[in-house]
Parts: sequence; structure tokens; C-alpha cells
Amino acid sequence: MGCCNRRCGLIAGAVFGAVVAILGGVLIPLGNSIIEGTVKKEAVIEPGTTAFDNWNATGAMVYRQFWFLEVKNPTEIVQNGATPVVREKGPYTYRTRYLPKENITFNPNNTVSFLLPFGAIFEPSMSVGSEEDKVVSLNLAVAVRLHFILQNMIKSSNSSLFHSRTVKELLWGYPDPMLNGNVGLFYPYNGTSDGPYNVFTGEDDISKVGIIDRWRGERSLSFWDDKYCDMINGTDASSFPPFVDKKKPLFFFSSDICRSVSASFSESLNLKGIEVYRYTLLPSTLAAPVDNPDNHCYCRDKKTTKNCTVAGVLDTRKPVYISLPHFLYGSPSLRKDVLGLNPVEEHHMTFLDVEPTTGFTLRFAKRIQVNMMYGPSKVITLLNKVKDYTVFPVVWLNETAVLDDETADMFKEELVSRIQLLETVQQVLLGSGLAIFGLCFFFYCVVHRRPLFSFMGFK
Repeated sequence: MGCCNRRCGLIAGAVFGAVVAILGGVLIPLGNSIIEGTVKKEAVIEPGTTAFDNWNATGAMVYRQFWFLEVKNPTEIVQNGATPVVREKGPYTYRTRYLPKENITFNPNNTVSFLLPFGAIFEPSMSVGSEEDKVVSLNLAVAVRLHFILQNMIKSSNSSLFHSRTVKELLWGYPDPMLNGNVGLFYPYNGTSDGPYNVFTGEDDISKVGIIDRWRGERSLSFWDDKYCDMINGTDASSFPPFVDKKKPLFFFSSDICRSVSASFSESLNLKGIEVYRYTLLPSTLAAPVDNPDNHCYCRDKKTTKNCTVAGVLDTRKPVYISLPHFLYGSPSLRKDVLGLNPVEEHHMTFLDVEPTTGFTLRFAKRIQVNMMYGPSKVITLLNKVKDYTVFPVVWLNETAVLDDETADMFKEELVSRIQLLETVQQVLLGSGLAIFGLCFFFYCVVHRRPLFSFMGFK
């Protein structure tokens, strides 16, 4: 009778363990379904959702740091045709994106339109000097007009190929005597805006949330005169559709460079207790068309780009060229034409750290360099000694932001901790259930075979 009770108890225990294990197994897809449903609901851009609160708020502090490539030998370049030598001067730091979105309008086709206002506030404590620091740099006005200006206009305005200007003047503008107007690398900026943007809310299809439907009223650009290069793909990089697949690239549009780009998964990182996927731009993004045929339509001038074989620069509009800082991933000839550059991937690459479940970008660094082109001329005295077309680096910027500790704690409490708790419950139920079932089944076998052992003389 006792043996029967033991066997029955072990059978009951094994059944109980199996039920617990099954419950744990059932909770895995059920829990994933609950998480997926919650994320999809909260990822829609509409009032009352987490996505809308993050999207509508000014968010984390965004800073733009500027490093100027100051010219060390301006006289030798003009008089003797010497190779330019530059040295990095910076950072000069500004707080940007501190203004909320404007003209937010929800549309019947499940999109929302808005403007991104521009503003920049100087941060002395994060800078090497003041905005009044002087920098010897390429003369922006001369470089802009070189291709169609007359020699007497340069002489009458007493302009030179290089001049000394303050940080504030170079960035935000100054009156130029030759142009009879203002000129600056980012002039005009304060008081202007980017857009309007029109993006999908994700209400009807969560896989489209944040993806740009129109920019400035158009679904494609007219900048490159090519259907492929004029495509507007992806989001504005502030967020992506949820449930990010690291095997697939992320696409985003940057109005700074007037084109769409893609970023590929690099590695998983821990950001303040939150797992994020780091995405980086590949060298192929700015590769020469001979190496990446997709870039053929970004090559506009075969003469200045050596028959489209120069990698690492993007001709946005004459004579402005965009690159990564210090010509990272660029052709070696770019750094031979201008000495003093030293590209380091860690400091000069662009990256996005994306939380994979929500698709929110929690940290980023956008790094680009503004260059200007000048070349030889028999008519213009300033260029008589110049030997070849030169892509000259003027300044590079590092725009960065990272979620603050308070937001990180809230993110972990609202999402990460709940997911971890659910996963822990699943694992405990599945593990303990299998353990109970295994032990009970083992002891049942032992009890069931004990009479045979005793008959053979074993205890």
C-alpha cells in the first residue's frame, strides 16, 4: 500500500511538473504576444502614447561641436602653390534642437506633418574659446564665386583666397564686400526651420511608423536629377519602426546632405542598463561609383572628381562638398592634397544606438565635414599657382545626444524591467517544471524497479 502511495505521489508530481513546464512554455509565445501588442500600441505617433510623448518633446540635450581646419600656410599656397597644411581648432560647442516641433497637424491618411525649428546657443563651458576667436580659413565668398567671377571684382573688394574671421562669423554669417550680402557656412540658421516633414503615424501599419511620406511637400528630391539618388527613404533617424532586425539595414534621410543613407548593425552595447544595437555608416556609403555603382548619380563633375574615381566626398552643390571628418573612408589623394589630416574611425564615424524592441534612437553621433572646392585658373591671380582642383576642408561637426539618467530609469521601469520579469517567470516555470518532472520520473523508475533489486540481493 505504501509503495502504491509513493508511486501515485511520484506520478502526480511528474504530472504537476509537466503542467508547470507546459505553462512556462505557453507563456513564452503568450508573453511575446503581450509585449508585441503593448509595444505596437505605444509606438504609434498619436496623443497619449509613449512614442508621441518622446516624439513631441524636445528630448535629450543635443550638442553640435565644431572643429575648424585652420590654414597654417596661406601665403605659401597663393604665392608658391604649396600644398595646404591645416591644424584642427576646437571644439566650439552649441546647444541645438532645443525648440519643440511646430505646426503639428494630423492628416486623414495616417500621417502627421510638422516643422523642425533651428536654433543654436553657444556653450562656453564646452568650448576651447569664445565665438570671437579668429580662424584663418578659406574665403567662403571667393570659393563660392570662383567659377564665374571676374578678376577685377576680387581686386576691387580686396578679397583673398584665405582670410581671418571669427568663429561666429564663419558659422552664422557676416557681410561680405564682394558679394554685397551675408555669407556663412550655416547662414541663415537661427529663426529658420527644416521641413515641413510628413511622416506615417503607424496607426494602420506599425511597420511604417516614423517613415517619411513627404519632405517639403514632395515624395522625392529634385536635387540629383536621378530617380534613384532622389529617393527619400526611411525615417529622420530619431526613431525607427519597432522590433528592429539587426540583419537588415536601417534607412534614414538627412536634409544636411540632401540624400538618404543606410546604416548597418555593428554590435550590441549596454547603454545605462539598456541593450542597444549600434548602427554605423559603411565605407560604401561615400564610395566612388567605380566601387559602388549605386553612387553613380552622386558624381556630378567628372573633371574635379577624376572621372568619378574619388571616394569619400559628396558634391552637394558647387563648390561645397560633404565628407566624413578628416576624409574618413576617402581616397588617399584627398589627404595628400591637404596635409595635417588624420582620420580615426572611433572619433570620426557616424553611429546610431537603437533600442531594438521600440526602435527608439537612444544615442547618436552625426559627424560630417564641410569642404569647398577651388582649382587652377590662368585668369584669376589668386589661383595662378594652384596646380590642381582641391577639396579643401573648412570645418567638421559632431552632433550628439544621449538619453539622460531619468529617462533611462523610466525606460527600464516601463519596458525593460517588465520584459525581464516576464522572461524570468517564463524561465522559472519552464525550468522548475522540467526539474520536478525529471526528478519524479526518476524516483518513480527507482521505486518501480526496487522489488527486482531486492530479489537479486541488492538493498
